Amino acid sequence: MTERVVIVGNGMAGSRLAAELHVRGGDRKVTVLGAEPHRAYNRIMLSTLLAGKIGEADVELAEAAGQGVDLRTGVTVTAIDPAAGTVRTDGGDRIAYDHLVLATGSRAVVPPLPGLDGPDLPARVVPFRTLDDCRRILAVAEGARSALVLGGGLLGLEAARGLAARGLDVGVVHPVPYLMERQLDPAGAAVLAGTLAGLGVTTHLAVSATRVVADADGVRLDLADGRSLTADLLVLSCGVRPDTALAAAAGLAVERGVLVDDRLRTSDRRISAIGDCAQHDGVLTGLVAPAWAQAGVVAQVLTGEDPLVRYRPRPVVTRLKAAGIDLAAMGDPAEGGAGEELTFADPARGTYARLRIRDERLTAAILLGDNPAVGTVVQLFDRGQPVPADRRSLLLGRAFGAAPAAPAASPALMPDAATVCQCNNVSKGALVDCWRSGARTVDAVVAATRAGTGCGGCRDAVAGIVDWLSEVDSVEVTQ
Repeated sequence: MTERVVIVGNGMAGSRLAAELHVRGGDRKVTVLGAEPHRAYNRIMLSTLLAGKIGEADVELAEAAGQGVDLRTGVTVTAIDPAAGTVRTDGGDRIAYDHLVLATGSRAVVPPLPGLDGPDLPARVVPFRTLDDCRRILAVAEGARSALVLGGGLLGLEAARGLAARGLDVGVVHPVPYLMERQLDPAGAAVLAGTLAGLGVTTHLAVSATRVVADADGVRLDLADGRSLTADLLVLSCGVRPDTALAAAAGLAVERGVLVDDRLRTSDRRISAIGDCAQHDGVLTGLVAPAWAQAGVVAQVLTGEDPLVRYRPRPVVTRLKAAGIDLAAMGDPAEGGAGEELTFADPARGTYARLRIRDERLTAAILLGDNPAVGTVVQLFDRGQPVPADRRSLLLGRAFGAAPAAPAASPALMPDAATVCQCNNVSKGALVDCWRSGARTVDAVVAATRAGTGCGGCRDAVAGIVDWLSEVDSVEVTQ
């Protein structure tokens, strides 16, 4: 009997699960129901689209297609009936499932401010979350000279930098005394604010917005300190909230997200949840790498490839994707307790580094600007390997110690286990194997391994490895 798998959500998590199930084959029918009318797209590349560096076609994700996959876009699921094993859509259809996967993602938070409390937002006020949001922002920005961004977190700064790259005068309003408080410390955030100022982005910190006044001519943002800022466009980047309404209405266990176990199963064993909407071990993800890892676990469980597989979160590395800014943050910057702490700051050059070490392992790091050891620091944190004896090499590069802390000058010097693509957990060895199997171009290697299809930050590294492989005979490549 053909197994019926229904996936609610065609975002980065849902589309990846459909692809994972498709490549594994088997006697099953996969139905993907996506509320957005578009093909699946890479949400984390929207800031690059906003900056005008790529087009819409460049953010599309490869989708599962062909026999066994029924993709329906522009279809909203309105209810789940766990007892009957069906979902109901806004078109009145009832679709039966043997297993249901919720990949409903999250929604942008609209702050409860006067001026934003109506059923619809003013035309010049746009959240930054979806492709349609990005289109609306670009439409308003086309004739704009200035913009405000409410929210100085990761996404807000990416939006601000993207708009500044289009020539707009941009201001960021953030209620916390420093930017990206979840990933940075005050010293690092101050260096980042200086870098942003040099790129045309002004920051207004430790002040809350109290009111929004918008009309056809522009937007005014009133602040708690009595000031008012005006612009042609206001972008809202005030966080996201997991979309759990369907799950809660169906009686599933929900806290901040839909509660799942190590196999991503909800309180109903016929229903799984992955991505932004899922809460595993008390933690919400909100990032692409965990969502894709969860999709892989569910695919292994549903196909019987490994019914006992467990989802085990990997250490998270956050990268700020904005032209002119190179930032990597990992671990908890506010972590206390015993251990070593190393810092280096050169605000004039926009460089800051802070490392926390405990029991010879990196537990947290912030690297902003030109840090030659960033590749090594990420690898040490990701793999939990011992740090070199000369700590300065981690801050300043390989010149300060015998241990080569800086990234290998040649791919030949990289260990095969080194992770090249953090989003998809692709190692250098996997890229070598792919090349040996016949993928002889960057595009072919990317298509086969998915390296570079997440945040895109490793694309140059993948290209460098492919170039190196093309120059050496395959038998000389050490595994």
